[in-house]
Amino acid sequence: MPMAPPPAFDTLTIADIARLADEDRLPPVERWHPDHCGPSDMRIARDGTWYHQGSPIGRPAMVRAFSRILRREPDGSYVLVTPVEKLDIDVEDAPFVAVELKAEGTGKDSQLAFRLNTGEIVTASAEHPLRFEEHADGPHPYVHVRGGLEALIARPVYYELAERALADDQDPTGLWSGGSFFPIAP
Repeated sequence: MPMAPPPAFDTLTIADIARLADEDRLPPVERWHPDHCGPSDMRIARDGTWYHQGSPIGRPAMVRAFSRILRREPDGSYVLVTPVEKLDIDVEDAPFVAVELKAEGTGKDSQLAFRLNTGEIVTASAEHPLRFEEHADGPHPYVHVRGGLEALIARPVYYELAERALADDQDPTGLWSGGSFFPIAP
């Protein structure tokens, strides 16, 4: 049975997003412990493009299916896991990219929801915190997705977040979402 395409993000309210997130049933990858089978010949580039044997995977439904069986191991590595096999996958930065932002409310009442490059939706909260890492090429913002998996927040989305943070005039500068505060500066 093929996976249904994700709904149009711009038409959703924060309440719709919360409902969809609650309804999304992921496979229980944390309970699967098959033997390690070796490399998958797959990698996820920093821009969120998935590759197999050096070629981009062009079918979004295939990328979405693989993303649902992705797991972060205790040593920080990434694997694709099923009940019968576990394969290594190389990840250049984060396995997901937050490509779109939906924001409602202001200050402590803010809700910040992100659509990922895989179609998955996550709302920043204590369970899905935002974090900001300083790199030589500038800040790298992330949102926790699940089980140690994060999404790098795309630069245009980061600019939207920075604009909101500056408009809220918090000290320290940061963002509220889901009742939690996330400082931008370390």
